[in-house]
Amino acid sequence: MVVIHQPIGVASLITPWNFPLAMITRKAGAALAAGCTCVVKPAEDTPLTALAIANLATEAGIPPGVFNVITSDRHHAPSVGKQLCEHPLVAGISFTGSTNVGKLLYKQCSKGLKRLGLELGGNAPFVVFKSANIEQAVQGAIASKFRNAGQVGSFCKVF
Repeated sequence: MVVIHQPIGVASLITPWNFPLAMITRKAGAALAAGCTCVVKPAEDTPLTALAIANLATEAGIPPGVFNVITSDRHHAPSVGKQLCEHPLVAGISFTGSTNVGKLLYKQCSKGLKRLGLELGGNAPFVVFKSANIEQAVQGAIASKFRNAGQVGSFCKVF
């Protein structure tokens, strides 16, 4: 198997409200490392994090037009997402969020056969093997589920 890392062009990154810094930097870091430019569309609830990152990118010397942010209110978010999915210069979309929105973006991207990466409806799966200490596993699951005000979830399955 051969893997060739090549830029695809403009990558649109649509991020959720929880963990805005981590989500944006994870997505943008990969896109920029591959040589792509980015258009970040942060969640309506957390636009300031994306704008702060854009400011830091400018201060770090990233050329204008390489890291871009477009914000919107909740009412306009669907039309902004549609524009990103259907714009001919956007080559790929990365989205983390609900399954319903992911389905919509998938449909909108299909018209232009864009590359699409979706992380949908996750709830932090948690696997426990029979050899594990069950009390420690339960404590770990509880800590994961309720850290950060419940914005992280866990699903525990014993094998």
